Amino acid sequence: MTTPRVVATDLDGTLLRSDGSVSERTRRALRLARRSGAEIVFVTARPPRSLEPIARQTGELGTALCSNGAIVYDVTADEIVTMSPIAPAAAVTIIATLAEALPGVTFAAETGRGVLFQPGYHRHIPTDLAYWRSVPDVCAEGEPIVKLLVWSDTHPLDDMFTAAVAAIDGQAEVTHSGVRGLLEISAARVTKAGTLAGLCARLGVPAEQVVAFGDMPNDLAMLTFAGAGYAMANAHPLVLDAVERRTLSNDQDGVAEALERIFA
Repeated sequence: MTTPRVVATDLDGTLLRSDGSVSERTRRALRLARRSGAEIVFVTARPPRSLEPIARQTGELGTALCSNGAIVYDVTADEIVTMSPIAPAAAVTIIATLAEALPGVTFAAETGRGVLFQPGYHRHIPTDLAYWRSVPDVCAEGEPIVKLLVWSDTHPLDDMFTAAVAAIDGQAEVTHSGVRGLLEISAARVTKAGTLAGLCARLGVPAEQVVAFGDMPNDLAMLTFAGAGYAMANAHPLVLDAVERRTLSNDQDGVAEALERIFA
């Protein structure tokens, strides 16, 4: 490929080591790419509020695509630039549909600045609890739902995913980040790949000049969109089956290893 002008990377399981850290080798590789003229874009399922510590570790203060592409976030300004929430009526329908297709699941909603969760939803992130609020119905609060979280402590994740895709039938985007028992639902046509493509169009960067890294099914379309999409060695089997280019695992600094070769 020609020298990339955009480096798009997932975070958990990809750029970050399993302990959540960014290695010195990875920091050097990101600086190398930036000095070569590439823009670094974090593309993640995480909400904006969780980006600041990572940006501080990497030194990257630019654009992040959060909540699986539902939010474009200016890390430097701590500002949500655009948001693509699920329409309120669609959210009601999705919840009813999935409650029938997957008995016993419970729901929470990422709003961009916090999380609303319904009774029975017990999958919480301890470091993020200050932003979580219990409500009777996530659809009745009048807050945007940028990502609907569907959790079960009994259904196997791959079975949940298959059943949800069939039940939703194209009315929304269904994916997961590999977290046990957790599905992530975005508005129809809102994906990491779609939002990255829109950003690249505004920058005047063709897909052929994008290199992307990821490990989970929610990264797959992004890896396919990019001129060079790399699956991590630790990637989900669906990703490894679909993506030809490979790099080392996240704990072996796979993103750095590829960037060193690309920008050498």
